[in-house]
Amino acid sequence: MNRWILLLIFACFSHTANAALKIDITEGVEGATPIAVIPFQWVGASKPANADVSAIISSDLARSGKFSPVAEKDLLARPQRPEDIHFKTWRIAGVDHLVLGSVQMVASGRYKIEFRLFNVYRGEQVLGYSFNATSATLRNFAHQISDLIFEKLTGLPGAFNSRIAYVTSSGKPVEYRLQVADTDGFNPQTLLKSKEPIMSPVWSPDGSKVAYVSFESGTSAIFIHDIRTADREKIASFKGVNSAPAWSPDGKTIAMTLSKDGNPDIYVFSLQNRALRRLTRHWAIDTEPAWMPDSKSLVFTSSRSGKPQLYELSLEKGGRPQRLTFEGNYNANASVSPDGKVIAFVHGANSSYKIAVLYKDTRVMQVLTDGPLDESPDFAPNGAMILYASQDRGRAILAAVSTDGRQKQRLALSDGEVREPSWAAKRH
Repeated sequence: MNRWILLLIFACFSHTANAALKIDITEGVEGATPIAVIPFQWVGASKPANADVSAIISSDLARSGKFSPVAEKDLLARPQRPEDIHFKTWRIAGVDHLVLGSVQMVASGRYKIEFRLFNVYRGEQVLGYSFNATSATLRNFAHQISDLIFEKLTGLPGAFNSRIAYVTSSGKPVEYRLQVADTDGFNPQTLLKSKEPIMSPVWSPDGSKVAYVSFESGTSAIFIHDIRTADREKIASFKGVNSAPAWSPDGKTIAMTLSKDGNPDIYVFSLQNRALRRLTRHWAIDTEPAWMPDSKSLVFTSSRSGKPQLYELSLEKGGRPQRLTFEGNYNANASVSPDGKVIAFVHGANSSYKIAVLYKDTRVMQVLTDGPLDESPDFAPNGAMILYASQDRGRAILAAVSTDGRQKQRLALSDGEVREPSWAAKRH
């Protein structure tokens, strides 16, 4: 598996990869909050096949692992107005919250979406908004409603109305694709096709660009791709390894691994003055940088102790990197939670590679997944879920796990393989 050594990271895919990702919840959470999302009333228009707003909201909340939406066939009633709600009946049924809404066509291809969230036990509305949408943005606003509900009831920002990037492939010879899609797998968009591998996509903080590694010229190079304009910029194509780009949270720099001066070391590239600065100088392999939220320090993988382990380096204080992981002989490929309190990484033991988390304050490690080949962890923007690459029956898929390990889901193409996930912090 040895993902941290560039030339051994990328195994070939096969099959097609044009369909949307299909998401299955493989392990739910006991004690998830019961919620009823009443099918929205459609006024003046029929419901589009792929833009059923209430179904999208229900699916989003279920995927979060924190809610247990009532199945549509099991709904006790289908009130359309607040005065139609019989709160006592819903309380007896054990439903904590209720969502009502409507979608009204106001002109051709233009809609007004309204929704209300009710606390069943208090018998009152706790949230309500209206939006103006188009046919193209109905799904986006459905995800935005899910975000609002999620934040109101959990105190955490929602992460449904964002995007993910990933790499797929098809054909013989293999054609690799860099794709982006909504977090529920819909609206896939291909940014790049290549006969050579594409690796390590990572989003800019504002969600407008993706940096990645491409071998399209026969050797590795790091590019920045503008999602809106499709413009590309090559920022690193030195002799040797050019890998593992990582965008700083302040958007000013990109950290990367280069071997142009000998062994692979960590460098930072300024997007403002185009200057390149070397951060590590060691005979070992230093790679896979991941930023702390303040953009002032990095976590990275290094073999300086003999086996891959995680280290932290302060860009301001300098000095020697501080080792973070000690349990096991393989700890690599870090992703830092948005609040900086938790580090997700790949933990190897007994020829199995699993996603684990390290709590920085206590240094306690917890293994979240079952392996045997889980890699490329990436936190959701709200820190509630971790997206990662995995395998299912010998086929490469994406998967997600809650940060407590209690809720799991699988994201797979109907015919194809997918790897290298990255979750955007924002939707541009």
